[in-house]
Amino acid sequence: MKTGGRRSIRIGVGGWTYQPWRGTFFPPGLPQKQELHHASRQLTAIEVNGTYYSTMKRESFRKWHDETPENFVFSLKASRHATNRNQLATAGDSIERFLQSGIDELKGKLGPIVWQFMPTKRFDADDFSAFLQLLPNNIGGRVLRHVMDVRHESFACDAYLTLARRHKVATVYTDAKKFPRIEEPTSDLMYARLMNCSARFKSGYAPKALDALAGQAQAWAENGSNNKAHARDVFIFFINGAKEKAPAAAGALIERMGKA
Repeated sequence: MKTGGRRSIRIGVGGWTYQPWRGTFFPPGLPQKQELHHASRQLTAIEVNGTYYSTMKRESFRKWHDETPENFVFSLKASRHATNRNQLATAGDSIERFLQSGIDELKGKLGPIVWQFMPTKRFDADDFSAFLQLLPNNIGGRVLRHVMDVRHESFACDAYLTLARRHKVATVYTDAKKFPRIEEPTSDLMYARLMNCSARFKSGYAPKALDALAGQAQAWAENGSNNKAHARDVFIFFINGAKEKAPAAAGALIERMGKA
């Protein structure tokens, strides 16, 4: 869905292989091998969590590309081996292994790369700056967009925001109370990971909350301004809480925003 010119708002969930979605989000009897095909036609993006835990085969990325619609996008979590370490400045080899694992097979469907840090990882300006300098701007001529999923309260400071802006990396916004809520934009991309789906509501969130989120997404995309030069792409993923409700939440928000 487009807003303010060339910018877009994409909405989805984390992954697509989840048993409680079978018979609800997925039609009863749908073969498991067809689940990505179905999900990618109900949503506009999916965040892949499996790439955080293990190295995928090049053939997997190629298969995902071929099974999804032309305008679909995958967001990928980068390998934990690059981020779960004491000295981020030493992550070069792990970053390179992840980037060369075959993600370029997604071609135009390759979306943001999310670098997730442990909740115990504190902000160290020098070390974090060294890490950001290791992240390439492109792969095979295709522009890469990086997102920092920082989970320690020490990142909620001007020094981090300044550093993120300097390197033009986005910062995850979350509604989880256990993580810092950083809404200040740090790039031309807003990336939200929403974790408060509740089983109490048919669509995971109360209708008023979804209405408010739709307005927030539009404001993020337009940056509160009519100046298109300041518009941002927006990615919103329903990740956690009552995960069985995530597809319904995503669908309800897509309906409010207007599906592309």
